[in-house]
Amino acid sequence: MTIKLTERKYSEQDAQALREKGVHPVLSKLFAARGIQSAEELSLELKNLIPPAQLKNCIDAAQYLAQAIQHGKRLLIVADYDCDGATACAVGMRGLKALGAPWNIQVDYFVPNRFTLGYGLTPEVVDLAAQRAQRPDILITVDNGIASLAGVERANQLGMEVLVTDHHLPADTLPDAAWIVNPNQPHCTFPSKALAGVGVMFYLLIALRSILREQGAFTADNQPRLENLLDLVALGTVADVASLDRNNRVLVSNGVKRIKHGLMQPGIQALYLAAGRDPHKANTSDLGFTLGPRLNAAGRLSDMSLGIRCLLTDSHEEALQLAHELDRMNRERRTIEAGMQETALASLVDIQVGVQATVCLAHPDWHQGVIGIVASRLKEKFHRPTIIFAPGDEAGEKVFKGSGRSISGFHLRDALDVISKKYPDMILKFGGHAMAAGLTIRASEIDLFKETFESIARELMTEETLQRQLAHDGFLSPEFIEPEFGTLLSNETWGQGFPAPVFYGEFEVISQSLLQGKHLKLQLKALKENGSSDSKTLNGIWFSRAQTLPSRSKLAYRLVTDHFQGVARAQLHIEALDEPL
Repeated sequence: MTIKLTERKYSEQDAQALREKGVHPVLSKLFAARGIQSAEELSLELKNLIPPAQLKNCIDAAQYLAQAIQHGKRLLIVADYDCDGATACAVGMRGLKALGAPWNIQVDYFVPNRFTLGYGLTPEVVDLAAQRAQRPDILITVDNGIASLAGVERANQLGMEVLVTDHHLPADTLPDAAWIVNPNQPHCTFPSKALAGVGVMFYLLIALRSILREQGAFTADNQPRLENLLDLVALGTVADVASLDRNNRVLVSNGVKRIKHGLMQPGIQALYLAAGRDPHKANTSDLGFTLGPRLNAAGRLSDMSLGIRCLLTDSHEEALQLAHELDRMNRERRTIEAGMQETALASLVDIQVGVQATVCLAHPDWHQGVIGIVASRLKEKFHRPTIIFAPGDEAGEKVFKGSGRSISGFHLRDALDVISKKYPDMILKFGGHAMAAGLTIRASEIDLFKETFESIARELMTEETLQRQLAHDGFLSPEFIEPEFGTLLSNETWGQGFPAPVFYGEFEVISQSLLQGKHLKLQLKALKENGSSDSKTLNGIWFSRAQTLPSRSKLAYRLVTDHFQGVARAQLHIEALDEPL
């Protein structure tokens, strides 16, 4: 599919203001194009975090927790089975134990098996919690709970209170919990709606520490250092693809900085080692594409408690053993995913995806744990909202469990909401947000769902929405295509909502060959704005492209610094070829 390339717009006035404050001239333009208006906004120190008092119920919930700890109440964290849920659980466990140490706090965790217990705080999960030898007094949900109406009701019936910490969008009715801390709940004026589940838990701990300090439990000098948990906060935030507004960039940049300086949990270090990566060169890409998938593999194929154990252990030996097991599971996940993707693509051979608005597939042999990743891959390949279904069982009834991924301009959860109102008996349950959602439908309804999903998508999307687009940051002078500038770029905090820069330019293709039969390896010379070739030869690579390029090509690319045999070199990672639409 041809990509439409568009240059990001930016305010020259804002860029000029940044330059005048000493910001690098290219970075000034990049920041201005991402909404930065003043150099003060680039300060990502922890003191710039939005205060917890602005997060609805955060202070009250912290006071509630402080009382519970002091009265010896038993706490049970109910986690989610993805990376955000795992890190939120680890942050909660580590933070509560540190803050509750003077009272010998009683806190444990439970992560439901996604295949047998489903998502969130279900009544079945509550019943299992109630049967524990040390029956909890309070259930604390992390990265879930806002949709758990029946589960919270069951907990109330059994005499257990529930504190919900979540970030997902709520339904029309909220659960009857003791407290709900969620920036996306009604009437919450917290400026950052992009907090991940781990971020919400971290905020609750900040508020709890403040209250305990006011009560004399700690002083500013001996209070637990919650900043020690920021490596976990950064990992969960990036892996959950949370938008990196300034508040999240503060959390993530400080977490990455700690990892670079060797200040991390043994589990984080072990995940780096198992992946063959150097934590001293940590960046957001590592968190999202290297560590995150290894943790998620546990929740997708087995039980996320394995991943949580890796994040909670203080033993480097145990952490490395668990990290290697997670690495093995991730390789298994990739094998399953590849097989499913091959089957999915084969089933699309006779379908003209170009005339469809959606991709929606189901197969009786597919694995529930990998459908989300396959949906993501196919969404990227075809640039269509995609839902992949695998068979499941819901209270003895045969169902299909689906995971969907969307494209910009199509709100997936809202589309499912429209379908649920049009056909009230079709979708048994659903949840999510604009770009990702999950749902369960009756097996008998799969064909009608596909038709309805396609119909709704056609109503809500335009031709422009369906056109794959790539935003770039314009021409980069050859003088900046150097390893030093690539390193400068890599030291910034890029991610969802604050995208890493993509540059655009015309190049003379000196040579091109295939690497491993599937990656296009290039030697290039950049053309200056006057059309003449720059003197230096550049290395480039276009991953997963076998088709060769014209001798002169207009390319969109990322600039990275490659360290080969100890020598730093600029390398271009090609993203797109500018072709006539």
